[in-house]
Amino acid sequence: MYGDSLLRRIDWITILLYLVLVGAGWANIYSTTVEEENVALLNLATEYGKQLFFILLSIVIGISIFFFNSTFFERFGSIFYIISLVLLLGLFLFGKTIGGATSWYDLGFMNLQPSELAKLATIMALAKYLSDIQTDIKRRKHQLYAILIIIIPVVLILPQPDPGSALVYFALFFVLFREGLPIYYLGIALLLVLLFVLTLIYGVVWIVIGLGMLTSLFYLFKKPTLKVPTLPMAVFLTICVLYSLSVRFVYTEIFEERHRNRFDLWLGLEDDERKLEQIKKTIGYNTYQAEKAIESGGFWGKGFLEGTRTKGNFVPEQHTDYIFSSLGEEWGFFGTSIVIILYTLFFIRLLNLAERQKRDFSRMFGYGVISVLFFHYVINIGMVIGLLPTIGIPLPFFSYGGSGLLFFTAMLFIFLKLDASRLMEN
Repeated sequence: MYGDSLLRRIDWITILLYLVLVGAGWANIYSTTVEEENVALLNLATEYGKQLFFILLSIVIGISIFFFNSTFFERFGSIFYIISLVLLLGLFLFGKTIGGATSWYDLGFMNLQPSELAKLATIMALAKYLSDIQTDIKRRKHQLYAILIIIIPVVLILPQPDPGSALVYFALFFVLFREGLPIYYLGIALLLVLLFVLTLIYGVVWIVIGLGMLTSLFYLFKKPTLKVPTLPMAVFLTICVLYSLSVRFVYTEIFEERHRNRFDLWLGLEDDERKLEQIKKTIGYNTYQAEKAIESGGFWGKGFLEGTRTKGNFVPEQHTDYIFSSLGEEWGFFGTSIVIILYTLFFIRLLNLAERQKRDFSRMFGYGVISVLFFHYVINIGMVIGLLPTIGIPLPFFSYGGSGLLFFTAMLFIFLKLDASRLMEN
């Protein structure tokens, strides 16, 4: 009886979109990694075999989630959060280094990336805290606690170093804005990013001159009735100048050379043509080859298993972070458009589910899931087509990776369980 009613309440449209995306992702992983003499689909010695195993495991985990009481995730969210922080700390002692980042535990049969678990746990903890304080997010104390929930995992992930994974957590600020965090925080964040980039491009002197000119124009053309205290404006300008002065130190002393090279290439900061060409051949090589692969696909693509650049391994990490390039080569503009439409429908559906929740925790958890998945989606595709610098985060449900798929699936199915339970709530 309960099973029948649960089946009716589950949002099957979202599950169908999830299965289509996962299936399309696996097909591209298969295409980029298969060898003629090795065609067994569940051969765990191959990437496509491992991914198929994790797809099946993810589906089992997703189904299992529906048998939990919906209050379980709210009640134990804080505990999961603490466990995830302990696992992140443990990486400094027991972590396995892959690609220069000590971000994994070697479990023998798989590598576990605790930052993926921490994303899910942070969403739970944040939703639990925000639902506890309800509409009291406008109080500074509650704002500070909510921001700390997001920032603490970031502080533990950055030294691994894994700036890509750390950056994803900032997507959760959109949950805070949805729940009433004053919008001027977003303005401050955008100003800091803009000042950082402009200081790198033009230098501190021009930033100071620009701030002075903007301030003069503001006072010159402001309405006489608008009263702007001089002292707060002076403090604001001083903070902006001090922040601008710190940018070069942060860029040269805290950023690693590979990260600086990516920004140099993206922003065109390098004047030395020989060094710039060298950066393009190393740091920019992936993006260059990815763009060429997508371009070579044309409108209809070369066909499944027919991508010459894919088969020639021209694009490094073409089954993980750069899987969108293999999609573009083999399925062309038509195939990439279909996938983008599927993702668009998927996110619109999740937004509709989030807005119809009756409980605060369910709504906030839903928005947390949407924020993280959407951030991954935008950054990954923007990185592959050269609009954003390379930071190395996967395309949700599409890229190769067991930890990512398991925890992305867990996020989604927990939200679907919460949604299915809403009809039983008063």
